[in-house]
Amino acid sequence: MSPAHPLLGKRAPTITLPNQDGEQVTIEPGKTGTPLAVFFYPESGTFGCTKEACSFRDALKDSEIFNRSQIQIVGISGDDVPKQKKFVDQHGLSYPILSDRTGVARKAYEVKRGMLGMTEGRVTYFITSDGIVKDVYSSVINYNDHVKFVRKILEVEEKEKEKDNKERRVNSTQASTEVVGQDPVPSAAENENAMATEGAASGTGNQ
Repeated sequence: MSPAHPLLGKRAPTITLPNQDGEQVTIEPGKTGTPLAVFFYPESGTFGCTKEACSFRDALKDSEIFNRSQIQIVGISGDDVPKQKKFVDQHGLSYPILSDRTGVARKAYEVKRGMLGMTEGRVTYFITSDGIVKDVYSSVINYNDHVKFVRKILEVEEKEKEKDNKERRVNSTQASTEVVGQDPVPSAAENENAMATEGAASGTGNQ
C-alpha cells in the first residue's frame, strides 16, 4: 500500500467534470455499491497514456475478475473535451474520460506531479464499494502496472469474500447441528401433566 497518501482509508471525494461528450458527470464513490478505479494520467494520445487507457478497456472486456466485480473505471486528465472525444473514439474506450482543465479533481484527490515535477502525475485510486480509498498506486513510467494494481486488489477481495462466505456456512451448519442435537423443551401442559403424575404416584405410595 501507499501509507503516505492522505486519502488512504478516507471517503473518496465526489467530483463533477465534463466527459468526452461535454456532458457534466458526477462521480460519487460508493453510490452504486460497486468498486471504482479512478486513474489520473498526464495527457491523452501520448504513448504511455494510450497504453494505460487501452489496458483498462481490455480488462473490462476480457477479464473475468473485472466483470464479476462490476468495477467502474474512470479516466481523468487535463485535456479539453474535444481532445478527450478524439481519444475515446480513436481507441474505442468503453468508460468515461473526464476533462479536468482547471485541475479541480487533481486537487481534490491530491495528485502530485511526477518525474520530479516535470510532468503531471499518473495515479490510480482503488475505491471500495462503500466509497473508501483502499489503496493508491503512483507511477508515471510503469503505465502497464496500473491495471495490474487494480486486478490484484479485486482478486484479494474476491478471495476474502469467499473465505467469509465459507466461514458463515460452517457456522450456520454448526448452529443447526447443535439445535437438532438438543433435547426438546417440554411445553407448559407437559410440565403440568408430569407434576400431576408425580403427585398421584406419591399419594399412592403413602397409602
